[in-house]
Amino acid sequence: MRFLKKLFCWIAGLFFVGFVALMGFTAWLKAKLPTTSKVALIKVEGVINSSDEILKKLKKVEEDKSIKALVLRVNSPGGAVGASQEIYSELLKVKNEYKKPIVVSMGNVAASGGLYISLPANVIFAEGGTITGSIGVIIQKLDLQKLADKIGVKMEVVKTGKFKDILNPFREMTDEERRYLLELEKNVLNQFKEAVVKNRGEKLKVKIDEIADGRIFSGQQALQIGLIDKIGNLEDAINEAAKLAGIKGKPVVVELKKEQPLVKRILGSDLKGFVPFDTSTTFGLYYLMTY
Repeated sequence: MRFLKKLFCWIAGLFFVGFVALMGFTAWLKAKLPTTSKVALIKVEGVINSSDEILKKLKKVEEDKSIKALVLRVNSPGGAVGASQEIYSELLKVKNEYKKPIVVSMGNVAASGGLYISLPANVIFAEGGTITGSIGVIIQKLDLQKLADKIGVKMEVVKTGKFKDILNPFREMTDEERRYLLELEKNVLNQFKEAVVKNRGEKLKVKIDEIADGRIFSGQQALQIGLIDKIGNLEDAINEAAKLAGIKGKPVVVELKKEQPLVKRILGSDLKGFVPFDTSTTFGLYYLMTY
């Protein structure tokens, strides 16, 4: 039995060393082979709660010299302000510092934060029925006071300042607190408006205050007011990106996906327990279209 255990460990170790060596050889061979000019495709889907994965993909676009252009496929109603701004800033770096053109392809919806992260693009495509716009900021607060009173639940709060529990769901918000939050939202909204004016420039055919009230637009309407550049689909966006990068013929498209852990790639599972709730989202400021 001891012999079999040693044999198993030896075989497993040999397999692991061989696998690592193969991965290293593959990376070396890839580095030596001539590279083909590529268009990177990154998809942003759903509510933007975190920027981490998108930023990792954008770093790859910056570092990979074979990638000559980026297509950002946006199908999102927006999300957290901080995360949206981080993605926006990194996209500006891709375009301005690394001189790689960016083309956005809007899907069903690219509103609020979804529009915000689209702004750095050289060209923005959308379908005629795409929902975009929703330039605004929102803070939401649950009101559980009546429910708590009904079931006999009371929350005791000890705080160091009068605004510390401003979003406490077990009490009503004061007028002073509402005014404070509104001023905060106005400040963040101004940052959104400045980004629109900075990136759309003379393409924008209306004054920013005429459209920065949270209203949404179809793709056709967005084209008329200069929020987007062209009506078209994902393939049109890819061809445009290749053209801007000077790529001849049919472009090679590489979709950058979330990198899977080594264990999961080998075993098909990351060996983590199932987590039924998304614990990454907290109260905060949102560039988000709600419905």
